[in-house]
Amino acid sequence: MSASAGPDLYTLFQLFPPSSYLREFDVVAADWVPEPYRKLLVHEHHMTVTVEAHHGSLVDVKVLETKRDGDSYARKILLVKQSDGRVVQFGLVRIWLHYCSPEVRAEILAEKMPIGRILINHNVLRRIEPTEFLRITPGPDMMQWFGLTKPEVTYGRLALIHCDGKPAVELLEVVAPEGR
Repeated sequence: MSASAGPDLYTLFQLFPPSSYLREFDVVAADWVPEPYRKLLVHEHHMTVTVEAHHGSLVDVKVLETKRDGDSYARKILLVKQSDGRVVQFGLVRIWLHYCSPEVRAEILAEKMPIGRILINHNVLRRIEPTEFLRITPGPDMMQWFGLTKPEVTYGRLALIHCDGKPAVELLEVVAPEGR
């Protein structure tokens, strides 16, 4: 856990209400996150890089829904393996655009690439700060995205990405269940 307040799960849920993608969740300590989820979530690295290494494939972003409110840009996304099209992560992302350079902002708004890849490609000085870990039971939409026939518990995290020392990105990142 972190000293920062971190993103507020309920605020992210208000942007994209979880009625059909999330059945239930519990906040858990990092030590309670079992493998392989601990390796996937309990670290200070970009999830883009982590899931690519874990699954042996680059990932693309699929943007499901967006919201823009002044300087706040949010999106509900899936990360999809390039090798076989399998969904490996679900996410809610809110970005404070005034903390991003015009070039980074333009790539984010183009919705063609995962946020982590954009920040890496532009050499943005960044620090990833996980703030909470979650045990999650998927709802019908998440089950469909992850290719599940019944709810299988999975894990996720809330995190902040500090860009050039500013809390620019708030994240909920949920990895696909590994028992498939």
